[in-house]
Amino acid sequence: MPDKRVALVTGAGRGIGAAIALTLAKDNADIAVVDYGEEAAAAETLAALTAAGAVARYYKCDVSDFAATKAVADAVVKDFGKIDILVNNAGVTADDLLMRMSEAAWDRVLGINLKGCFNMIKHVTPYMMRKRYGRIVSISSVVGLMGNAGQANYAASKAGIIGLTKSVAKEFGARNITANAVAPGFIKTAMTDALTEEQKQAMYKLIPLGALGETQDIANAVKFLVSDDARYITGVVLKVDGGMYI
Repeated sequence: MPDKRVALVTGAGRGIGAAIALTLAKDNADIAVVDYGEEAAAAETLAALTAAGAVARYYKCDVSDFAATKAVADAVVKDFGKIDILVNNAGVTADDLLMRMSEAAWDRVLGINLKGCFNMIKHVTPYMMRKRYGRIVSISSVVGLMGNAGQANYAASKAGIIGLTKSVAKEFGARNITANAVAPGFIKTAMTDALTEEQKQAMYKLIPLGALGETQDIANAVKFLVSDDARYITGVVLKVDGGMYI
């Protein structure tokens, strides 16, 4: 069996991030779980990763904090010896119409969603460059492609991830480091579970496949983009949205 890869996944305590971490663990990777949420949820994720045969460690970190992300990147390399894969998944929402949106809501969403990606890429790529190998996948959104009323901050952050990804792909390609983005559509989460049946039916009408996606659908896309099968793919935005944005 080839040497295990080491994947650093942000926002891996629950939801899409946890699904990505577990999928990579089952695909012969050890996992650095970086999260700022409830530690109980992160503990459950760690247990699942360990059960899948991975070495897994938890690092509590606010990804919008430049110094804290550097400390985490350094700690992961110290603990695991390297970082082969970076998955920027951490994200938040603070929805409101632009006329009512506060500066704090704008700054928080851009800080975590977009600056968080910059911070992690900035601090992880020096280690990847030394190895002349790296796989970076950042989670964007179809909202970053199409915009959405009431989500100016979120849409801007996710559109920014796309521009950042393409720039990183151009800057680091010569060092055998790829950078790609995954743009989910409507995915089944605790948030969508709380919707009324009427609201869900309205969503289904926007999706040609007529159903919400699963967190595993996003994890499968990430698994492909970090695999050797995707070695010649960089700078792409892979929509996983059931055809919502065509």
